Amino acid sequence: MKQIITSLDLGSNSIKIVVGEIYKDELFVLACTEVRSKGVKKGLIIDSDQTMASLKEAIKRTEDVLGIRLDSIVIGVSSYYAEFQRGEGTTNIIREEKKILGEDITRALQESVYNKIGPNLELVSVTPAEFLVNDKELVKDPKGMEAYKLSVSSILGTVPKKNVYTLINILEALGIRVVDLAFGGQADYYAFRKEEYKDKIGAVINIGTNKTEISIVAEEILVSTEIIDTGGRNIDRDISYIYDLALDDSKQIKESFALAHKSGASTSEIVTCLTKNNEHIKINQYEVSEIVYSRVREILEMSKKQINLLTKKDISYIIITGGTTEIDGFDKVFGEVFGKNVQITRLETLGVRNNRYSTVLGIIRLYYEKLKFRSKFATTIREEEQESLFRDKKKIDGSSLLGKVYGYFFDN
Repeated sequence: MKQIITSLDLGSNSIKIVVGEIYKDELFVLACTEVRSKGVKKGLIIDSDQTMASLKEAIKRTEDVLGIRLDSIVIGVSSYYAEFQRGEGTTNIIREEKKILGEDITRALQESVYNKIGPNLELVSVTPAEFLVNDKELVKDPKGMEAYKLSVSSILGTVPKKNVYTLINILEALGIRVVDLAFGGQADYYAFRKEEYKDKIGAVINIGTNKTEISIVAEEILVSTEIIDTGGRNIDRDISYIYDLALDDSKQIKESFALAHKSGASTSEIVTCLTKNNEHIKINQYEVSEIVYSRVREILEMSKKQINLLTKKDISYIIITGGTTEIDGFDKVFGEVFGKNVQITRLETLGVRNNRYSTVLGIIRLYYEKLKFRSKFATTIREEEQESLFRDKKKIDGSSLLGKVYGYFFDN
């Protein structure tokens, strides 16, 4: 049986579903689907019927590409009002062979969650910070060590239940079981994870459609996150207001004509557009790039300020992602605000080479690494469906949810 994982990122502009296979720790994309999302604002569902229709379309497209039925999925969760706290848990190794196994790690983590989650909160992440073996030795990974007792200090991430209830209920109504949850900031980290990041503190910035999410990751653990209610759509609105264009036309100009930094723009490059009043106007690249530059710089400066509010510690690296980072010249603005030695992160995975896919791709990597650490097999595709999938490879084109907490984190 292969390790095939399906992930979902519900955004204000689009719904993305990726199905990926992990082979020898490498991720290969089997299917990538993106549809226009409806009924979603800032990652939260405001119209269940519209969102259900969009999700149904996205799921069907993915199933049509693969030629199999999806029944389980890992989802990204909006981090509005996210809270992080420390948990402590202990388990005894009672087997005759006193070697620590993945199941012991799972039990210790389970104990660190017990009685820690408030009645109106949902657990999204439980990440081990360090383990204590036999009350003596602190380690990051205790598997294989001889011990009679294992303790763990973990970081628990929660959000209000309303952030996740509606999406899970819609997916279940569509016949899709949610097997795990993930914060966008930690998923983005795993999308661009590097060996040199593992023992450092870094910041993750994701410029979305209607919001920008800033997260602090310390030694691979998401420890804080905050949202700024400004994103790529604000650029669209700026262009729309100044030139009297429809928002979709403004978005097209932003993505295919304007530059993020005016220094590289040309006054002789012209595009003709139709205004809302059906008048033809000419827009030159330099002028519209000035508009884009002003808003992009504002978003980055607000992000920099938020990083300083989230942590007083030195930041060793910055991961910046989201569709807005794909605008030509974005790296120049980023360098102006954060320094010349900071580089834009780019996705290199075949089939999803655009930063707008970083969260949905990172969810897969995060889920796989989490289960691998606990010595568990990671897959969301049933064996019979896998057999159907690989029998004809030509099919592949490129009441309280708290009762499910132990299922999300410890049964998988």
